[in-house]
Amino acid sequence: MARGQALPDTLEWLQWLPKAELHLHLEGSITPSTLVELSQRNDAVPLTLAQAANVYQYHDFPSFLMSFKAVTERLHTPADYELITYNMVRDLALQGVRHAEAYLSIGILYRFARLDVDEVMEAAERGRKRAELEFGVSLLWIIDAVRHFGVEECQRVFLKAAELKQSMPSVVGIGIGGDEARGPAHEFREIFAEAKANGLHLTCHAGESTGPESIWSAINIGAERIGHALTAVQDEDLIDVLVRKQIPLELNVTSNLRTGCCPSLQEHPIRRYFEEGMMITLNSDDPPFFGANLLEEYELVQREFSFTLEQMRELAANSIEASFLKPERKLQLLGEVEQYGF
Repeated sequence: MARGQALPDTLEWLQWLPKAELHLHLEGSITPSTLVELSQRNDAVPLTLAQAANVYQYHDFPSFLMSFKAVTERLHTPADYELITYNMVRDLALQGVRHAEAYLSIGILYRFARLDVDEVMEAAERGRKRAELEFGVSLLWIIDAVRHFGVEECQRVFLKAAELKQSMPSVVGIGIGGDEARGPAHEFREIFAEAKANGLHLTCHAGESTGPESIWSAINIGAERIGHALTAVQDEDLIDVLVRKQIPLELNVTSNLRTGCCPSLQEHPIRRYFEEGMMITLNSDDPPFFGANLLEEYELVQREFSFTLEQMRELAANSIEASFLKPERKLQLLGEVEQYGF
């Protein structure tokens, strides 16, 4: 057997290891088969599965954005959001995921005024409730704003998240994605403080396509979890702070490779972060676009970075601990991880 190759029983063990997915974009979870379902609903001439798969092909970051746009443009009605939510949770259940926290981009809905936000959220909630009942996977929403649309548009998103939280307890947090360089985190300090005062948890994409200064800014504006944090490896003082504060990092190895933010698998800092004692979690980001779901991410990391099964259990426990779940559900899932045998 080739060096580093995982044994079949290891793959099965990883599949049913109880775990949480904390960095997953709802719109980026749409698989080719779900895209066909959407096309059958909304297109005069529906896509075949082969045609749908071709939509996900890209060769650089601009063409990735075009692929992503081509997929999300097939979300024509609120009911489409119910479908993609249900299908996302169904797919997660097959990967041993017991809990997920998904980004839903209200920033995009507002910018392009395609659909009514309240109707979209009500539909997504129907999908969430139906899937949770059927598959036993809990799901919470993180309302995502697009940082390069500007502070004013992001504030509108955060205020809507606070409003939604009043009637939808599944809405637990806010985040900012988009172009870090055109929307530096420090610009959002005041509206992050406002969101916190409104009872929302704070997340921030940082250090994916820009340097460690972006991660420092995310910490300074109060981010409770940081998405990507790839460039923290460039700053020893930052590593010390992340270790000491135990700020959870939502790592996305395959995503970093496919976007070109990390030049090679060997250069990804995940092993260093783990050995330094940082609070890291594994996540998939936009699975069908990057070619790896959460289970495949676990398999990749275990195989290529020589993590033991006990260390993989630790990563799974981190994902539960770093979640925004209520304490009783968190303790229940941590117990499942602890009792999961070899």
